[in-house]
Amino acid sequence: MQGVFSNPLADPGIIGVSSGSSFGAVICIFFGLTSISMYYMPAFALGGAVFAMGCAVCLTLHDGKIPPMSLLLAGVAVSILLGAMTNGLLTFMNEYRLKEFLFWMVGGLDYRRWEHVELAAGPILTGIIVLSLLGRHLNVLSLGEDEARSMGMNILLYRLIFLLGASLITASAVCVSGMIGFVGLVVPHITRLTIGPDHRILIPLSALVGAFFLLFCDTLGRLIAPPLEIRVGIMTAVIGAPYFLYLIRRMRKGGGV
Repeated sequence: MQGVFSNPLADPGIIGVSSGSSFGAVICIFFGLTSISMYYMPAFALGGAVFAMGCAVCLTLHDGKIPPMSLLLAGVAVSILLGAMTNGLLTFMNEYRLKEFLFWMVGGLDYRRWEHVELAAGPILTGIIVLSLLGRHLNVLSLGEDEARSMGMNILLYRLIFLLGASLITASAVCVSGMIGFVGLVVPHITRLTIGPDHRILIPLSALVGAFFLLFCDTLGRLIAPPLEIRVGIMTAVIGAPYFLYLIRRMRKGGGV
């Protein structure tokens, strides 16, 4: 997302993917489908994410082009709308289902089984491989539309591929672990400072570093105040938010904000 939008503050939820996943999840919980099968929640969350991305793209697409700034604004609008609809459904839920959704929203790795790994591994690995193979095109696209167009690149096609791939990976992870924030924002910057901006290496290495970062936060949350456990979604936010503020401050000093 940071390469597609040429924006260091971009993350996978910037076009409404996270809000769409939440909306799909709350529908599944609202109708009690989670008690029938563990596969309903991922299916609805993934469907909500694709729906949100599709709405943002359709609202932005004009004359075969998707202006990045317009896509950002459309993503914000879609996120607000789906967030309002999610909150509306929550008001009609009973206490048990509200708690179920709350634990999913905070995000965590507890009670995850190998079935969940098998469920998410296929889409995530496929998306990582495809996006890594197209890393050279993302390098060109991140330079700007004028440079990409001068090299004969089909900007619309590749931008849609990148958006769909990122949405598929994000939704597959979110539907299993819940809403865990700041990983997609912080980890790419940490990795980029180490190996540079080449997306052919940056994308797969960010996935690996992100896995270690998530495990570190989860382990730290279990060790701080045993037997209580601080959920990993809270730990990533506590660690990631200060870095986010530092990034904004550094960009402001450089005249980027």
